[in-house]
Amino acid sequence: MPAFKKLLRRLIRPLGGLAIMTLFIFHASGYWSISFINRLEQIAYDLRINLTLPKTGDPQVLIIDIDEASLREIGQYPWPREYVAELLYILFAEYEISTLGFDIVFAEPDRRGATEALEKMLEQRPELAPTLRPLMAEMDGDKQLAEILAQTSAITGFYLDRESEEKVPSVGNLPKPLELISRIPPSYFPIPQAKRFSGNQPILQNNAISGGFFDNPLVDADGVFRRVPMMQEYKGQYYQSLSLGVIRSVLGMPPVELIISGDESNPILEGLNVGGFKIPVDNQSGVLVPYYGGRGTFEYVSVIDVFRQTVPKEKLQGAIVLLGASAPGLLDLRTTPVQSVYPGVEVHANLIAGILHQSFKQQPTYTVGAELLLLLFLGLLLTFSLSRLSPMLILVVSTIVVAGVWYGNMLLWIDYQWVFPLASPLLMVILIVGYQLAYGYLVESKGKRELSKLFGQYIPPELVDEMNIDPSSITLEGESRDMTVLFSDVRGFTTISEGLNPEELTRLMNAFLTPMTGVIHDYRGTIDKYMGDAIMAFWGAPLKDEQHASHAVKAALKMVQVMHELGPEFKKRGWPELKIGVGLNTGMMNVGNMGSEFRMAYTVLGDAVNLGSRLEGLTKQYGVDLMVSETTADAAPEYLYRQLDLVRVKGKHEPVAIFEPIGLKTEIDEKLEDKVSLFHTALEHFRKQERGHAERLLDALKSDEDHLLYSVYLERIQLYRDTPPGDNWDGVFTHTSK
Repeated sequence: MPAFKKLLRRLIRPLGGLAIMTLFIFHASGYWSISFINRLEQIAYDLRINLTLPKTGDPQVLIIDIDEASLREIGQYPWPREYVAELLYILFAEYEISTLGFDIVFAEPDRRGATEALEKMLEQRPELAPTLRPLMAEMDGDKQLAEILAQTSAITGFYLDRESEEKVPSVGNLPKPLELISRIPPSYFPIPQAKRFSGNQPILQNNAISGGFFDNPLVDADGVFRRVPMMQEYKGQYYQSLSLGVIRSVLGMPPVELIISGDESNPILEGLNVGGFKIPVDNQSGVLVPYYGGRGTFEYVSVIDVFRQTVPKEKLQGAIVLLGASAPGLLDLRTTPVQSVYPGVEVHANLIAGILHQSFKQQPTYTVGAELLLLLFLGLLLTFSLSRLSPMLILVVSTIVVAGVWYGNMLLWIDYQWVFPLASPLLMVILIVGYQLAYGYLVESKGKRELSKLFGQYIPPELVDEMNIDPSSITLEGESRDMTVLFSDVRGFTTISEGLNPEELTRLMNAFLTPMTGVIHDYRGTIDKYMGDAIMAFWGAPLKDEQHASHAVKAALKMVQVMHELGPEFKKRGWPELKIGVGLNTGMMNVGNMGSEFRMAYTVLGDAVNLGSRLEGLTKQYGVDLMVSETTADAAPEYLYRQLDLVRVKGKHEPVAIFEPIGLKTEIDEKLEDKVSLFHTALEHFRKQERGHAERLLDALKSDEDHLLYSVYLERIQLYRDTPPGDNWDGVFTHTSK
């Protein structure tokens, strides 16, 4: 049961991240659409549009503007149709424009004051019909405009509506439907369906080359024009948008080919091919408007300037022209990603320029699959990596991931015109990171505080932080581990303590124990306990340390060095100079939280621990500050050691080889290395009972350095001369005291 609870605790954190990832995968796949994410995606789309706007329109596409100046000169709109006819004549005959698209509809017959007066006169005086009818025919503006339309490539505009004809009847005429080339009927696709229309007067539409709708049934829920359909269906026939009609007019009215992938069971409308120009669309024939800039990016030319012919001919010659209005009361305003108030006629201008320059952003059919793979990759990566990191590293990694997602997305946007979802992966990353941080703070902080409280007095803060990364790997239960233990003791401490008052003794001990503890912590050691002037520490727990022996030897050498450095400072304070002995042993030890129900302590036990204590006690007998066992020397081979003896300590039957660490092999000078080698040679002669050879070498060493170690062996040589140990002597010296 405890193992199950432990497993459950370890699974809760990744399960939360996986749940967030699954939510976003369901959204991306379309199984569960989340409106909030969709809204964020729209905002992200608008942001990228505005960051990458060219801000320069196509000079080949212009807008003939019914502006305030034109209304002041010509009069209130709608104008007599003969004025419109004259405008078309000037544009096509005098300025030689390529084509024109009407962003207005002529749904009502031309009604002028003079014509109406003649009709009333005719009602009162029917006998005047032979005279008045020819005059009225000459004044028929619709007829005049129809005659001009028949001679040009102008595209009329009309409106398709979702309102039922039963409520509002259709008016006017529609142009001829689109000529489509498709291997699969377009009825297979959810192309917007209209139920009524507002078309142009029959005489006008029948004489025009074609027409195009200017309404947009694909406006997003927030009212923003991001997509526009290229086609709509009405009573089984398909009609083109105004922008598509204008392009077809320029190209000589080619048929429209549907670019379809898949078969009849799952057809996907990917684009339209119009005279070699490809328009990427979705299944509704919707295209993303390729905005070039804010209002006024495309040049506006006033109608009155055209009438006066003050516009340079080269500006309009060969141009694609749209007729629209900017005058108050006539202005057709839309909400777009680039501006909240944007002329509808300029939306068509952007579409026409986009087709000409093939500058459409697109979402290929494989976008959903790519998004699912990205969400899966990021979700798994963050879920199983962040749980192992500290909060600071979590923030660093998440920042890198967010930056990478943004950079990759913008790369696809700019270089490949690919509208890849941005809000979805970014929001998922933020939520997973937030969850990981919250879990770490709210759920794991309690366990981490307990670890810090328990081990903070034993180990340095850096190790506590490492333990906090994965608290579940730390156990307080007893276990057997290969570790290294250290014992240190101040020599002659009893005499020293008797010469100081309690306050001075306390200050002395603090001044001694603080730097010693700092050294142990610096080399990843754990303080077991202070025993008066003695220190017990170990390496390899609570955090496992594959180099515990090396760290322990390095710490012990540093302790001896620091103790020598403290001598002058202690002398200044009137304190005696302290000398320490340090013993190290490596082996299997029992480690864990041990004690009674009244008091517990995290400590180590075992024969290997006891041997470490014995070695510390032997240091003064050999005149060395530091002594290690053979197992420690073998586990830290990067150090040069001087073998001191082969001894049998009190309480152990098996002999133990003891060594003095000299320093790192790479840092030892040749003279010192030769001296250690010479001693090892003397020791070899001694153990072979070649006492004369050993004595001569030891005398030579002693003459160069008066070391207690040499005196110890010279005394033993004399002792064994007087009382030989026998031919079967194994070279072991037995110590009878601790």
